[in-house]
Amino acid sequence: MTIRLPEVTRVVGVDFSGALRSGLTAWMAQAEVVPSERLAGDPFPRLRLASIRSLAELAGGEEREQVNRHLVEAVLRSQRALWGFDFPFGLPIELGLGSWRDQLRHVRQFEGTAQEYGRFLVGLTREVAGVMHLRRLTDRETRTPFDCYHYRIIHQTFHGMRDVLGPIAGDRRTCVLPFQFARLREGGSVPDRVVMEACPSSTLKRLDLPHRLYKQTGRKRPDESQRGVRRQILAGVRRRIELTPAQVRLIMANPGGDALDAVIAAVGVWDAWLTDDHPGVAKHPRYRREGRVYA
Repeated sequence: MTIRLPEVTRVVGVDFSGALRSGLTAWMAQAEVVPSERLAGDPFPRLRLASIRSLAELAGGEEREQVNRHLVEAVLRSQRALWGFDFPFGLPIELGLGSWRDQLRHVRQFEGTAQEYGRFLVGLTREVAGVMHLRRLTDRETRTPFDCYHYRIIHQTFHGMRDVLGPIAGDRRTCVLPFQFARLREGGSVPDRVVMEACPSSTLKRLDLPHRLYKQTGRKRPDESQRGVRRQILAGVRRRIELTPAQVRLIMANPGGDALDAVIAAVGVWDAWLTDDHPGVAKHPRYRREGRVYA
């Protein structure tokens, strides 16, 4: 398959949350591509952060259903946009849940909560593999913190796949990678937007930047040690994205590090978009069924 990549002028990173009041901790970073701006030794265009806002502010409320509905609408409205969402897009092929579209249907038809779905997957894994958890190939390659149905990530996986990917997967002007490379086939209509799985932790590891000890819990202000780690991270990512002093202050003060993670998600998918072997990924037998982390 000959692949034609659409022009991208905007990159959006979303630090996603599956919590009931997800708007409190989910953030969106919207960046513009600056084609003429490159740093010495860097052949790729930089990004310029246009806005960094919480999903509660953008959606007009903090409840998960309202936030996810806003995310779907924002994706489908966007033009020439590359989106990076920080949640797993697929499940290990060993679980035998079929194609990616089959997996989306499976999640949507499950009658229970995210926690119950995670327990179901653990039970299924015990049956097929004799262990409690399996990591996707991409999880091992990019060193994600957890497998995609670990108890600390299952709410993101469940609600991301069910409430965000499910509604956008059927839109012909949207391309979710690596599952829908056929929509980038040479000679076809060019999609308006591309959606990819991000992982800020994996991006930080690839960039050899600190990937721990920069988050504060309980909505408390970060302490000086955490602020110091954030300064190191920002010093690294600012080679790839331009930030204003006001944006830096917001990122430094944000308690959970969620604003920073949204920025890192945007940087990660933009780097992958520019450097990945897209034809190779399109043909890969695992990526096209269980997903790929673009970090």
